Amino acid sequence: QVQLVESGGGLVQAGGSLRLSCAASGRTFSNYAMGWFRQAPGKERDFVAAITRSGGTTYYADSVKGRFTISRDNAKNTVYLQMNSLKSEDAAVYYCAARSGVIGPTSKYTYDYWGQGTQVTVSS
Repeated sequence: QVQLVESGGGLVQAGGSLRLSCAASGRTFSNYAMGWFRQAPGKERDFVAAITRSGGTTYYADSVKGRFTISRDNAKNTVYLQMNSLKSEDAAVYYCAARSGVIGPTSKYTYDYWGQGTQVTVSS
């Protein structure tokens, strides 16, 4: 089992920044590719960003490309999501997830473990 705990959410003004963190425990963190997803009320859980086990390759949803950056520190068992130039449409609960496979980094169905989520609210 892998346990994931997100932190760093909160209220921010439009145009502002937040950095989300996701701390992993339970198994060897570097064996898992990681992803961030988000879910707004009444909507599906959508892909935001993903990163490979080594951190060498990243993937982004078009809606966040150029504004968000995913990174990881395998020594600290933590994955991050730096969010800049936040917009009202970025408001959602953000979830981190871990997967042992190598295909389908943008699909929520390929992830094995999920955190409980952290709320991001953007005021205009």
